Amino acid sequence: VRSRRQRQMCIRDRENIVQQSLHKLMRDLQQAAASHPALMTTEFEAELASPCYVGNASQGEPCTWQPVPMEGEYTFANIENALHITLNEQFCKFFTTYWSFNLPVKAEQGNCELLQVCSEEDFERLQQNLIGHLLMKQRLKQPPTLFFGLTDEDDFILSVDNASGEVVLEQVGKLPTRCLAPDLATFIDGLTP
Repeated sequence: VRSRRQRQMCIRDRENIVQQSLHKLMRDLQQAAASHPALMTTEFEAELASPCYVGNASQGEPCTWQPVPMEGEYTFANIENALHITLNEQFCKFFTTYWSFNLPVKAEQGNCELLQVCSEEDFERLQQNLIGHLLMKQRLKQPPTLFFGLTDEDDFILSVDNASGEVVLEQVGKLPTRCLAPDLATFIDGLTP
């Protein structure tokens, strides 16, 4: 039987592994963007105060961007307190490591887009959407999942099973249809730009 300290160290190791996987993916995307600039180009929104924008552009024009490490303490404590739930730590680390626009990537199963937050306002919007998702899961009497990506298939999203930490494919409003990876770090490690 593992002690509480050993369990906490194991959780911290998984959190760090997710961050390491995300660091590697960001490096891979930046390298790929050198020959395919569209990977890290987005439409400029003047009212969006994102530290990710590189240079200046006019409203609606293409603008390059880069990921920026988050500084300070960003958490999902408000959701956890309001809904009396503990969110999977890998999921929390995934969204509190970088300010970034969404990441277009390829998984073994096909193209997908990893959601990210590019500003404090965007982080708040993610939390509001997550609350709505978790309340829907409660209403449907389904186990909680935490969405983090989109797929090419309508209404199918990539989520983390909150209890097991597995990455699952689920149709909005339904139970997950299949497990894609045993954890978020493993899933991220299998992605390419």
